Amino acid sequence: MGRVEGKVAFITGAARGQGRSHAVRLAQEGADIIAVDVCEDVPSAGYPGATEEDLAETVSQVEALDRRIVAAKADVRDLAQLQKAVAEGVAQLGRLDIVAANAGIGVSPATAENMGEEAWRDVIDINLTGVWRTAKAAIPHIRAGGNGGSITITSSEAGLRAYQNAGHYVSAKHGVVGLMRTLALELAPESIRVNSIHPTQVDTDMIHNDMTYKLFRPDLEHPTKEDFAEASRGVIALPIPWVDPVDISNAIVWLASDEARYVTGVTLPVDGGDFLKK
Repeated sequence: MGRVEGKVAFITGAARGQGRSHAVRLAQEGADIIAVDVCEDVPSAGYPGATEEDLAETVSQVEALDRRIVAAKADVRDLAQLQKAVAEGVAQLGRLDIVAANAGIGVSPATAENMGEEAWRDVIDINLTGVWRTAKAAIPHIRAGGNGGSITITSSEAGLRAYQNAGHYVSAKHGVVGLMRTLALELAPESIRVNSIHPTQVDTDMIHNDMTYKLFRPDLEHPTKEDFAEASRGVIALPIPWVDPVDISNAIVWLASDEARYVTGVTLPVDGGDFLKK
């Protein structure tokens, strides 16, 4: 028996990166999956978004584990799309127990004073309000099961401290901590636990792009992956430049399992000691 055997997990941003890893890892532990992703570019993010082909690959990897998956193209900026995706997934899979509110975008670096309104709006709408919409779409289905559940929100080290030139991202990631704590109190009577995870840099497309390299190496006109890795090692206590997606997925599996049955309202860093360095 897997650690989440027989349960159903709803994952946003599931087409690639951390989201795909969460889907695969939860499936390995016995869960069926409801997966959504916008599968489009967000121009202000500064790097290409996932594609429908990426989402299809997530489906393929979950099905290879002999688990069921219902996938849909849906945008966390659209509550109706999320509600439809969750309802269709529950109709096919029979229940909902676990939520991984993972969808998010990175940032184009700018001071708060010089930041454009579109960049601010997109990050807040996706990384913060999108998490609220995800919870709003999912909670009625978890409640209907009567078995409790687990909601895990992906925040960031930027949800625990400030970073220059990323005011929109820092604001959103701090904001989801407040939302997490509020939901943890509101849903505790029904044994629905709510926690946030705070990764350092994770080895995905969200960090491996020119915008993130420039955020970490503003001293260089055209920083490379190696330049970024050097800077990243400087903020992590362990001798690594970043963690792998599965490291975050393993934490989500634990939080969703009965091993964490009394863990709620927690901000859990998975950061190689990043938080200790500053």
